[in-house]
Amino acid sequence: MFDLQKQLKELPQKSGVYIMKSSPDEIIYVGKAKNLRNRVRQYFQESSNKTPKTVTMVRHIKEFEYIVTESEMEALILENNLIKENKPKYNILLKDDKTYPYIKVSVNEDYPRIDLTRKVIKDKARYFGPYSSDCRNTIEIIHKIWPLKSCSRKLPKEMNRERPCLNHHIGKCLAPCNGLVSKEEYGAIIDEILEFLSGKHELIIKGLTEKMQNAAETMDFELAAEYRDKINSIRNIEQTQLLESGGGDNQDIIAFARAHDEALVQVFFIRGGKMIGREHFMLNGAMEMSRGEIMGAFITQFYSETTFIPKELVLEDEIEDKEIVSQWLSKLKGSSVTITVPQKGQKHKLINLAHENAIITLEQFGEKIKREEQRTLGAVNEIKAALMFETNIDRIEAYDISNIQGYESVGSMVVFESGKPKRSDYRKFRIKTVIGPNDYASMEEVLRRRFNRYFNEMGDNESGVTGKFSKLPDVLFMDGGKGQVSIAEKVLSDMGLKIPVCGMVKDDKHRTRGLLYNNSEIIMPANSEGFRLITRIQDEVHRFAIEYHRALRQKSQIKSVLDDIEGIGPNRRKALLKHFATMENIMAAEVSLLKEVEGMNIKAAQAVYDFFRKV
Repeated sequence: MFDLQKQLKELPQKSGVYIMKSSPDEIIYVGKAKNLRNRVRQYFQESSNKTPKTVTMVRHIKEFEYIVTESEMEALILENNLIKENKPKYNILLKDDKTYPYIKVSVNEDYPRIDLTRKVIKDKARYFGPYSSDCRNTIEIIHKIWPLKSCSRKLPKEMNRERPCLNHHIGKCLAPCNGLVSKEEYGAIIDEILEFLSGKHELIIKGLTEKMQNAAETMDFELAAEYRDKINSIRNIEQTQLLESGGGDNQDIIAFARAHDEALVQVFFIRGGKMIGREHFMLNGAMEMSRGEIMGAFITQFYSETTFIPKELVLEDEIEDKEIVSQWLSKLKGSSVTITVPQKGQKHKLINLAHENAIITLEQFGEKIKREEQRTLGAVNEIKAALMFETNIDRIEAYDISNIQGYESVGSMVVFESGKPKRSDYRKFRIKTVIGPNDYASMEEVLRRRFNRYFNEMGDNESGVTGKFSKLPDVLFMDGGKGQVSIAEKVLSDMGLKIPVCGMVKDDKHRTRGLLYNNSEIIMPANSEGFRLITRIQDEVHRFAIEYHRALRQKSQIKSVLDDIEGIGPNRRKALLKHFATMENIMAAEVSLLKEVEGMNIKAAQAVYDFFRKV
């Protein structure tokens, strides 16, 4: 039993992170503190300064934990990681999970290329961005103005004297692979591109104008027209970058507007003194939070994931622990990052402009965002209510088995988080231990393999390893009725896991009918978002299983399961089947018996024995 008063007395007067829980398994709030004792005690003291949201949260706190840190910066980082991992109900949460495009110039190569990338790594290349939707257009214009190589050939290692490719013949590549341009000449072009991407358009235009005039004076009007077109292309790019920041540094201008429990954050990306793009982000849980809290939550969550941090953040509102946040950003960037809240001047005008855009965007997309939220989170909440769950549902894992008369049985696992498919967590299972069309046994194998992987990976977490199966679901959805549900419940019970299991049942026409839970069928209105989400999940897990099964057949991979065992070729497979008559006998055989088969040795026998006992 958690003794609240005793734990409050034992709180240390040190910096750290506190974790509020409504039950041993549900985190509802994560916060950081300079002094854990003072901060946590405030929640449980009588005060008229608490917001209604805080009062409601405190009513649900059944216990808390805390983690002491060496510094306030460590507390900031830990708090952010825990919020992202657990998505507590009462924290402000960044909904958007976007990665932004950058233009990469591979100056670390002898003959650099221009590419679009979404990752900035320390490879000595030059990166420009992040850009918004016009990134590809900028790259196209660069290739139109400067005839660079676009292939991935590594030069000079892969140089040859073969005929140049089509790009050279149409004037889009100088063919360095054929030695038709020197490294110095190519490097001079790259220098021009770097100046262009740095925003020094006028220098480029001046040089092109001189070349255009020289070509016209020598009566080479075709060449002069080419230079003219290049100048016009650069001017067109400038039209999208007219917003001047009053300086030549890299800055992010950040402001937001809010309505009810949501806030829409507008970010202007200023690079080299010009705005290269803008994006908006949605924050949930903003009701009754101060503007500083909202701004601080966005900065810590957004910049912990983004691949580029500018030299300066220009904010609409002051944030708590500004110096600590600035130090943290500087550490991430590797150089100084300043945080400014301007009250006048050009930066203040930009903040006002960002705020106006945030209001307009919130009005434009508010209803659309609400509809999407109802389709996802709203649907999950409807399912939660129908099942009468007390804890939140975030992660749903659904399972299905596919085979044709027992041939090449496969299992599929699909994952939905916050009502949306999380395809990076989808998994396929090729059935190893079941012969013939036995869906129940196949499902048992799939679930045991999945949760054994969970326990194995949790054991590796001491070394900081995060595996593909390290996150447990809040509920399992089985494609089937009582039989499949019973199998899942048995596996979970055997493994000491407490996870609710539902069956996704279908009607006589093979259409989704509802959920089976605790031996009762839960019927939801067919026009409800919750019912539609169940249908999407059932269709998705079935589709994923069928596609995997079809892919194996198309690749002619339908073969004996023995072929998957290292050291067992066609001759040993044939000998095993001849000796034991059935696959079941092979699976049950001990190493000593397997070794007696013609052509087998101790190593091969051990491999067969281990294969059928590996789950």
